[in-house]
Amino acid sequence: MAGNLTPREIVKGLLLGVAPPRPLFLPIVFSHAARVENLPLRAFLTNPTKISNSLRQIRARLRSDGIACYFDPFLEAEAVGATLQWEAEDRPPSLHWPEHIKRGGLPESSASPSVKGGRVAVAIDVIRRLKAVVRDDCLLTAGVTGPFTLAALFMQLDPGDSRGLAEIPASVLDLAAAVISGIATAFVEAGANVLFIREDFLPALSPEDFSDWSSRLATTINVARFYQALPVLLLTCKDAVAANREAIVQQPWDCVVCPALEGIAQHSAAFSAMEPARLGIALPPAVFDSGRPHAADFDESLRQTVSDLRPAIITTAGDVPASADVERLNKLWENVRPG
Repeated sequence: MAGNLTPREIVKGLLLGVAPPRPLFLPIVFSHAARVENLPLRAFLTNPTKISNSLRQIRARLRSDGIACYFDPFLEAEAVGATLQWEAEDRPPSLHWPEHIKRGGLPESSASPSVKGGRVAVAIDVIRRLKAVVRDDCLLTAGVTGPFTLAALFMQLDPGDSRGLAEIPASVLDLAAAVISGIATAFVEAGANVLFIREDFLPALSPEDFSDWSSRLATTINVARFYQALPVLLLTCKDAVAANREAIVQQPWDCVVCPALEGIAQHSAAFSAMEPARLGIALPPAVFDSGRPHAADFDESLRQTVSDLRPAIITTAGDVPASADVERLNKLWENVRPG
């Protein structure tokens, strides 16, 4: 029966443009696993054994359709020469470039960095380990950074610098796209079933610039599809979604597009025109923080949005907090799951 399709069967259908009987529930729960292992995040990120073991423990408690094998917004930048600076073991790091790379400059690396060392190799190892033990009812997901977001990191731009984002040179966007596609290839070759492409920064784009951006995305999207992995574009900034909503809705995507929930809520009529097999929802990760009170109004609003838009995927706009309440995730899924 259609309602009994496994997550991997649903992915196969989505690759063919077939809307699923229910959305896939794929929250990005990664750094929370460090807490499960009682490890500082810094040590956790480089230990494939600890990562694999803790993610399997989370999988036993979280009623989702997949495991977030590796998700780090600085992975690609580190691969081409940046370093992570840790001010506290239990806090996310900040990104730093070598002194000889000036603000607005480019990393001195080839357009296709090696993916055989560093934390990219750790991520690949985790995917391979989990592939050997998971069943067909579990998807393996991994994340890469979008071209504008990675280019902004290369240029060391302030996220609020909308003018700077709009003036990123084509050469920098080309480098970003090449880095992303190389790492994405390594992830799907290792066995990832779903590839998140996270775009945090996106200026208001002209039709020509939007076409240029989507063509850069297409390389990574096509790589994922070649390996029968589902590409999922996360558009995490509500203002970027609002500024480009008409182009987003009209674009003939070969992936599932997951705009931030806030952006969809403000423009639900526009997004209702998208094919359900090409539309998802990215929830704000902060709503799952264990210190946040349960928000019945949020759940009810989300239930209505899911009913109206029939999205193919429900995910999060980024990694949920390390203090995430797994039972809160399960409860929300129970409340909004169709049927």
